[in-house]
Amino acid sequence: MQLSLAAGIVAAALAFVYVLNLILASLRYRARARELGCKPAVWMSGYDPTGIADIAYGVDASRKKRFPIYAQNNFEREEKKHGRPVGTLRVKAPFFRDTLVTTDPQNIQTILALKFKDFGLGVNRTENFEPLLGHGIFATNGKQWEHSRALLRPQFIRGQVSDLNLEEEHVKALMTVLDRRVGLDGWTDLVDLLPLFFRLTLDSATEFLFGESVNSQLDENHPTSEKDGNFAYAFDKAQYNLSIGARLGPNYWIVHTPEFQRMVKRVHEYVDYFVQKALIQGEKMPVNEDKYVFLNALAKETRDPEELRSQLLNILLAGRDTTASTLGWFFYTMADPMYAPVYRRLRATILEEFGTYSNPKEITFEKMKGCQYLQWCLNECLRLYPAVPMNVRTAEVDTTLPTGGGPDGQSPIYVQKGQDVGYSVHLMHRRKDIWGPDAEIFKPERWQTRRPGWDYLPFNGGPRICIGQQFALTEVGYVVIRMMQRIDSIDGSQVGPIKHGLTLTNCPGEGVNVKLHFAE
Repeated sequence: MQLSLAAGIVAAALAFVYVLNLILASLRYRARARELGCKPAVWMSGYDPTGIADIAYGVDASRKKRFPIYAQNNFEREEKKHGRPVGTLRVKAPFFRDTLVTTDPQNIQTILALKFKDFGLGVNRTENFEPLLGHGIFATNGKQWEHSRALLRPQFIRGQVSDLNLEEEHVKALMTVLDRRVGLDGWTDLVDLLPLFFRLTLDSATEFLFGESVNSQLDENHPTSEKDGNFAYAFDKAQYNLSIGARLGPNYWIVHTPEFQRMVKRVHEYVDYFVQKALIQGEKMPVNEDKYVFLNALAKETRDPEELRSQLLNILLAGRDTTASTLGWFFYTMADPMYAPVYRRLRATILEEFGTYSNPKEITFEKMKGCQYLQWCLNECLRLYPAVPMNVRTAEVDTTLPTGGGPDGQSPIYVQKGQDVGYSVHLMHRRKDIWGPDAEIFKPERWQTRRPGWDYLPFNGGPRICIGQQFALTEVGYVVIRMMQRIDSIDGSQVGPIKHGLTLTNCPGEGVNVKLHFAE
């Protein structure tokens, strides 16, 4: 009895001290904010002070493939309540931690560029990502990040990233797969384009990175499930865990389950095969001037197998997932009968500029960039469906954001050291006060007069801007051109309502289920 009483007293004392520390921290936060002339951002209403309920709602929204919609609804609810645009929300993260989430261009510019050194990747990025992605460019800060960028950047300013010969072979493989589905009337049966795009980008990315494609498109027996030991399946599953962990702050470790560790092991074993092959061959490898291999070039800069694996996985994530997701959203949108006029106009433009599928004119990055209506359509797709819709930074020092505080939302906001600040380009790209009342509509013509600024960031911004931007745009543009040269109509009657397959990147949550009519 005495022991249990003593234990109860100790527990009560610890709870009292914990609550007292929370109160004192809150008072210090408010005092420091007043010193800096800052005012608080809008609290997300209905929040749980522990933050546990909010994360549960977010995980449930992810499970239902609605997380970006859930986040947008939170902002819209506060805008309706306050009668004005709300660009920044203050929310509770798990275990009483305050977090900011912003869609304001000024704040995002401050985080990514103007006060770049004030913000870094928190442990929910660096330590959370480390088991899968190691110390690669997407998972490091400071000198490690500078080293990674210096190592990788030369590989992306070479002419090889615009070489489309490699891409053509994989597009032909995609067409071979689709040919098998075409009937006598020129229509395919119902086909989900999304897994085909992921196989296409996996094949092209592995050939570009490793020198050998997995050739997943033409292999009808190519594994597609965990039971089959599939690399792509393991990569996707591990990414999903990381995406949930990113929302848990320092509690990211909760999602590092034994299953997650098995997926990581499978991914690493796959990549290590190519790394060891490159290191063993080394200088003995014959030079092939006609074929650029990313790993071989990188192996000349470092012989550390773990670093090579980390950088390859980071680039594979960017090269495969973001490109496939963008292609998926593009054809998901074009399948909507509402946008049939856009499809017809774009196809007519492509035929005029680049010829037919069987008799194409020269297709180069420069010609794609000069095709105005094509660029408008790609810009609009990336506006509505940026591949990385949400991101987060952690304050390295006490600092401020320029706007979002106070009753009118025009005052600066205090950000204390260690505080997470999430930012969403997906929501920023859909703000009606920035893009107009038709912000949710796919409207290529809006780019006739609009020039990209800090309100349009499909490739991030500041020092961490995507170094593979040209590579991604080249691949997406080329696949769109070659497909639309051949496909003159899309039946999207089986495409369902928008859902989001959000892991570290975002793709159509229920696939792209369409019928295609081949002009040739």
